[in-house]
Amino acid sequence: MALKPTIYKFRLSLSDINRDHYDTLNLTVALHPSETNERMMARVMAFCLNAHPDLQFTKGISTTAEPDIWQKDLADHNLLWIELGEPDVERVKKVTRQSAVTKVYTYQVKSDIWWQQNKGKLSYHQAEIVRFDPEVISAMAAEPKRTMDLSVMISGHSLFVEGDLGSHELTFDVLQSLPE
Repeated sequence: MALKPTIYKFRLSLSDINRDHYDTLNLTVALHPSETNERMMARVMAFCLNAHPDLQFTKGISTTAEPDIWQKDLADHNLLWIELGEPDVERVKKVTRQSAVTKVYTYQVKSDIWWQQNKGKLSYHQAEIVRFDPEVISAMAAEPKRTMDLSVMISGHSLFVEGDLGSHELTFDVLQSLPE
């Protein structure tokens, strides 16, 4: 018998000063049995950075045909494709052809090694690569509750997270930007 995902509910008060986007979000996140708490928290923080009424979590880790998060238009075209972790360069190459905008968010300690090994090849593809501070992601993921109330303020290259997870400043580095 297959293991079922664990369901988490996030009530977020979002203030994105960088984009002048303010919202209250109710997110239901399914944690796949093979997924870590760190990956789930990185997914939620990536969602916050790209918040939009049409942004959606997908089946994620349980299917390779979809990203972790996406935004589609009414004609079912991929406007935004968000991957988490350290995807293969070939996957990034493929999804940049399928989506108007591609973003990759890394969150693990080994992300530096992955970036050093792949930055030359990734520079040929129009994808934004962002690295979250892995220590803060780990601290946020240490003891998640099934229902969490969080306030997330985004300013500069930091997410200030307050609430049921405590107080954290999650910094991120943009390793590769999208062309203007």
